[in-house]
Amino acid sequence: MLIYGFQSVLSWVQLALGVYSAVMLIDAAVRRDDAYRAADKHNKAMWLIFLGAATALLFLLPLLSFLPIIGLIAVIVYTVDVRPALRAVAGGGRGPRRGSSSDGPYGPYNGGR
Repeated sequence: MLIYGFQSVLSWVQLALGVYSAVMLIDAAVRRDDAYRAADKHNKAMWLIFLGAATALLFLLPLLSFLPIIGLIAVIVYTVDVRPALRAVAGGGRGPRRGSSSDGPYGPYNGGR
C-alpha cells in the first residue's frame, strides 16, 4: 500500500517537472538568438536541443533513472543561470526600479505646480 502511494506521488512530481521543462523550452524558444551570444551562454540551438531532450526524457522515462536526472540538471542550469542572464541582456529583468512611483512616461509628475 505504501509503495503505491510513493509511486503516485513520484508520478505527480515527474509530471510537474515535465511540464516545467516544457515551459522552460518555450521560454528558450521565444528568446532572441543574439541575446544568447550577448549573454555569453552558447547559442539558442544548443539550449533548445538540451531542453527538448530533457522534456522528452522527463515524459518518457521513469524519474529515478539516469537520463531524466541529467535532463533535470540541464533545466535547472537554464533556470538559474541562462534565463536570468538573458533577461538582463534583453532588459526584461526585475532589477532595481529607477525613479519614483509618480514618474510618468515623460519624467516626474509634479502635481501641476
